Amino acid sequence: MFLLRFHGRFLVALFLLLTVLGIISCSLIPGYEGGNHTARFKASQSVPVYTYKIVNVYPHDRSAFTEGLVFLNGVIYEGTGLYEKSSLRKVDLESGKVLQIYELTAQYFGEGITVFKDIIIQLTWQSNLGFIYDRNSFELLRDFAYTTEGWGITGDGEHLFMSDGTSTLHILDPETFSTIGHIEVYSGDIPIDRLNELEYINGQIYANVWQTDDIAIINPENGQVTGWIDLSGLLPSQDCSTPVDVLNGIAYDTENNRLFVTGKLWPWLFEIKLVVKE
Repeated sequence: MFLLRFHGRFLVALFLLLTVLGIISCSLIPGYEGGNHTARFKASQSVPVYTYKIVNVYPHDRSAFTEGLVFLNGVIYEGTGLYEKSSLRKVDLESGKVLQIYELTAQYFGEGITVFKDIIIQLTWQSNLGFIYDRNSFELLRDFAYTTEGWGITGDGEHLFMSDGTSTLHILDPETFSTIGHIEVYSGDIPIDRLNELEYINGQIYANVWQTDDIAIINPENGQVTGWIDLSGLLPSQDCSTPVDVLNGIAYDTENNRLFVTGKLWPWLFEIKLVVKE
């Protein structure tokens, strides 16, 4: 989410000034320098921690404030944020070229996306409104309301799971979009909040933890964190000389078992393999 969620006007003004000057670096982003790892430090000793091996690196639009990421049928679907800049995109993986785009009107801050059958679902941050698009044409079909903030969304083919920046995941009916249940996310007995972008992978929910380099792996049956992914240092330091923001964006190629991650305003999208951290 954008900096003005938790920071005062001074920090926002400073961030914008540094962005204009083109001198903001990873170390100036709150929580970015190696991640603050607050959530992972709370993890049970018995929960595995993974690091990564980079398999491939693909171009990513530096102007894309990534809020949602999905891989399907050889292409990337991406939802981007910021007021007056939010969009839904279809992107060529190899080149990073935007193949199709729908731009949200200026009053909406786009958030997470997911694909369900022939539709794409996109959340907005504080407007209490989600949008439903035709997957092929990007035609806006309808909207739906919710009472919380919208952060991330994913699905298991039967249900949708939505994050709102807290430790609670909301279970939605994919036909009516009404809330039918909740998942309280814990590591041991410690609630894990700031859950952001989501991806359902092999029966588990992967969740970016906002302002860290951590991804929580969550069992949707009981809300327990079953593992952590530490992506510290994924973005090379030389790419931090131009404006970048936090790690955010998880996509999975189910057919080829490929995991993709990126961040807001990052120049690269990374295909990675998980490695148990020693």
